[in-house]
Amino acid sequence: MLNRGIVMEDTLRKNLIYDFYGPLLTERQRDIYQMYYAQDMSLGEIAEQLEISRQAVYDMIKRSAAILEDYESKLGLLSKFQRQQAYLDQIEEHLDRLQKQAAAGRSDGQLEIMGEIQQLINKIRAEA
Repeated sequence: MLNRGIVMEDTLRKNLIYDFYGPLLTERQRDIYQMYYAQDMSLGEIAEQLEISRQAVYDMIKRSAAILEDYESKLGLLSKFQRQQAYLDQIEEHLDRLQKQAAAGRSDGQLEIMGEIQQLINKIRAEA
């Protein structure tokens, strides 16, 4: 079960990285990458459809993945996106705490929570 979670996480990363950098691949690379990761086709199915060898499909997928990872290592757009999403999640948690306190008629700690929210907003702006 743990192994399955790792595979799903890896596939999610590959799809996210493709969302950011996919347009930089050639049309052929995009097609094969999408067939494999987004459409969940096997190497054999892709090879049959494109009338190429399974090895050619495998090589294209590996090469495309390496290209996308290289773009991410140089540009860091996915990492930045994930950090900003984490900040936004924290902001939502803080706002939820504020709403619960307001509903309960309590005001203790609200200034501290608002300060934490402002710090997170500043982090997001600093990365923009």
